[in-house]
Amino acid sequence: MGIVAFILVIGGAFGIVLRTGAVDQGILAMIEKTHGSEALLVPVLFTLFSLGGAVFGMGEEAIPFAMILVPMFIAMGYDAVVGVMVTYCATQIGFGASWMNPFSLAIAQGIAGIPVMSGAGFRIVLWVLFTGIGAGFTMIYAAKIRKTPTLSVAYESDAYYRNEFQAKNEEHSDFKLGHKLILLVIGLTIVWTIWGVVVKGYYIPEIASQFFVMGLVSGIIGVIFHLNNMTVNDIAKSFQSGAADLIGAALVVGMAQGIIIVLGGTSASEPTVLNTILHGISSAMHGLPSVISAWLMYVFQTVFNFFVVSGSGQAALTMPIMAPLSDLLGVSRQVSVLAFQLGDAFSNLIVPTSGCLLGTLGVARLEWGKWARFQIKLQGILFATASVVMVVAVLIGFN
Repeated sequence: MGIVAFILVIGGAFGIVLRTGAVDQGILAMIEKTHGSEALLVPVLFTLFSLGGAVFGMGEEAIPFAMILVPMFIAMGYDAVVGVMVTYCATQIGFGASWMNPFSLAIAQGIAGIPVMSGAGFRIVLWVLFTGIGAGFTMIYAAKIRKTPTLSVAYESDAYYRNEFQAKNEEHSDFKLGHKLILLVIGLTIVWTIWGVVVKGYYIPEIASQFFVMGLVSGIIGVIFHLNNMTVNDIAKSFQSGAADLIGAALVVGMAQGIIIVLGGTSASEPTVLNTILHGISSAMHGLPSVISAWLMYVFQTVFNFFVVSGSGQAALTMPIMAPLSDLLGVSRQVSVLAFQLGDAFSNLIVPTSGCLLGTLGVARLEWGKWARFQIKLQGILFATASVVMVVAVLIGFN
């Protein structure tokens, strides 16, 4: 419910911002200033968002960023896929290779009985490796799409933004002081959000309220400076319109959560279908070689993430069983945590039960089926690399 409400509030807030025309004009101004060096934005933004996922578990926070960056990349000649990759996907890659994520790694290590932040050196190397893979993959894809836009799986859905920017170009609108003030408000809100998450532990309700304030202030500025002939009534109308645009995404998020409810919920102490599956699979691993056991732990966590996409929830369910099981299998508990970490995060890029993924795809106007068709290639690369990492971790005695 929190994510559903979050998506609607974010949609309404950005509905006000978009009504002012500040984002459109800012994007056009940036395109003019960065002409010839747009490709540098992909690795830089990807690295920053990956760092956000690694340091403070950034996930849901990527949704409002996608609302800004997806149209920007489309206007630069890329597509919505690139915008989703450098926002949500980058956070999940950072999430999976984190050395200090408080929402999954710290919880898993605490349950496993090993020191929080232990193994940080090895995980930092993994963060560099997987961030490089994700950024490189995105850059290659972006270059291909810019050369031949029709190859994009989002080519049809991106027409909404392309037509909008084509109309803006024909109007030759000016980048006015009011537009600059609204972009400043957006920038300050982003800084405020990051500070709140890192220092004060803000989560969905607080972040939603921050962006609501952003939308309200932007609307007031739009009225004062008469941006797009905006009136006070337009603030309410554009909020309603922006929220309405994301109703579909919000409903899909609720339906995805319904799968978990049907399977009995995510409580680790109650008899549910999920807990039965978890116990049966863990019991079947007895007697296997340590390298194979470690790899199967990773495979299991990847599959199990379809049912429980919450990092903290999956840690609470699986680690009480996987940690002691690793002792019996000759695998260090640090390796069992690594299996959870990699399996939990990377499959978040494709599983249709992830509310954050569906929310991001919703704001990007991209269907999950089309996204999955693109994403399956990266999933193969990440799965193969993570499998090698699990084998190496066992062989070097990662502890």
